[in-house]
Amino acid sequence: MRLLIMGPQGVGKGTQAALLAEHYGIPTISTGDIFRYNIKNKTELGLEAMSYTDKGELVPDSLTNKIVKDRLAKEDCANGWILDGYPRNASQVEALDEMLAELGTKLDHVVALEAGRDVLLERMKKRAAEQGRADDTPEAIAKRLETYEKETAPLLDTYKSRGLLVAVNGVGEIDEISKKIIAELG
Repeated sequence: MRLLIMGPQGVGKGTQAALLAEHYGIPTISTGDIFRYNIKNKTELGLEAMSYTDKGELVPDSLTNKIVKDRLAKEDCANGWILDGYPRNASQVEALDEMLAELGTKLDHVVALEAGRDVLLERMKKRAAEQGRADDTPEAIAKRLETYEKETAPLLDTYKSRGLLVAVNGVGEIDEISKKIIAELG
């Protein structure tokens, strides 16, 4: 099973990706987690990413594509994977298409989790308080939601036109949402 899990910040992508990964016995690949790990450990990749994030800039597609391509080529991804947080824009969709072609594989489904803006804001406020994530300020949250609507949400139409989109309400009990996703994936 090769999946993308998409949706706005705070919709529960990471939570659902972890449950789906456990269910299908495949790894979750979160670009955000990869960058945070590398930044925290001051790796070469982390230092390169920090040169952008420290200025409040997004890590460029070229670097993000490079880490995803490297990760998908690892042995534990041979039987499938879940990408969380990638692709975020049309350029990254093209890059992913090229990567999959090179690897001789295809995308099975794109899971789109949906929730209202008020729910998302409340969840992220709670996450910021519980986890102390510095990137969950009200200003940063608003900016990420706007960026999602402008750059990432339109990608769902691309995947819908390819017959890959599975849209699921991301509000409710975590286990129930997970069961809905698995049922939709067949």
